[in-house]
Amino acid sequence: MRRIALLAACLASASLGPVPVGAAGTKAAAAVDQGVLQTQVILDHLGFSPGVLDGKSGMSLAAAVKGFQEANGLDVNGTLDKPTQAALSKYQNIPATQTVTLTPELLAGPYTNPLPKSPAKQADLPELGYRNAMEKFGEMFHTTPAVLVALNSPDTRLSPGVKIVVPNAIATARDYDPKLPEKWRQTLSGLNVDSKQPQGAKIVVDKSDSVLRVLDADGKLVAQFQATMGSKHDPLPIGTWKILGPAYNPPFHYNPKLFWDAKKGEKKATLPPGPNGPVGVVWLDLSKPHYGIHGTPEPSTIGRAESHGCIRLTNWDVARLSLMVKPGTPAVFQE
Repeated sequence: MRRIALLAACLASASLGPVPVGAAGTKAAAAVDQGVLQTQVILDHLGFSPGVLDGKSGMSLAAAVKGFQEANGLDVNGTLDKPTQAALSKYQNIPATQTVTLTPELLAGPYTNPLPKSPAKQADLPELGYRNAMEKFGEMFHTTPAVLVALNSPDTRLSPGVKIVVPNAIATARDYDPKLPEKWRQTLSGLNVDSKQPQGAKIVVDKSDSVLRVLDADGKLVAQFQATMGSKHDPLPIGTWKILGPAYNPPFHYNPKLFWDAKKGEKKATLPPGPNGPVGVVWLDLSKPHYGIHGTPEPSTIGRAESHGCIRLTNWDVARLSLMVKPGTPAVFQE
């Protein structure tokens, strides 16, 4: 693939032995609807993320369609009506999938397997990395291991030289700001985050639609991401706050006193960084103490689960958001 060298450059050089695609512990997946997948891929490239690219219709795709409709002056109904299909048809040259040739670099770890659930045991690890190559490829191509199995075969071997089909989440530009830390630029590339992003002047977290919207200086919607926000125990803090700044590939300071579901006897612990950490690959600190916008180790739960009050996005979406906002950007949280 023409951009494979760029992807490989961001990964370590150690090699894994051949691993079956089905070895990620996934269940057999149903066939992926290529038409739906292409619509998801187009919306993902345009900045209206449906979350996981899985070829399935549902509330995540409907929300992404609503964002696209609003940004393009269409009737906002969340359906692929004729005007919306006509607007999307301009991007039909973006294919649903790409074929990637695996290399030792792409297959490289290090991996964290097994990954303990206990914060105390996680604190003893050097990092909270992906469990295996399948999980890494899932996030790299904005999907899940189950979808990769469906697009290929459970018998496909993950070894150098093998070609696999993946959702076309390939970034088109990787000229990241050289002032960004090198490790963070590697993370952005590994998550296929395009370096060319619109500049946001305000973000709006909308509880009713489970989305985070990015508005430019003219108030125009320029990006939208599926989000998980709050719970009955830790409700979304309604109001206007500010983004104070990012922490890239952050460690996580676990304090059981701040978690209603902490287990008895748990103690404070500093968990190492990594995509499988509680806050994923980046933390955008908010002026509301103890609150932030961050990633997640479970991308398939975004918009469908609860949080401890913070705003969770997929790792690839929050990484993209980090390129759109600056310290001081207003963050409006509304019902």
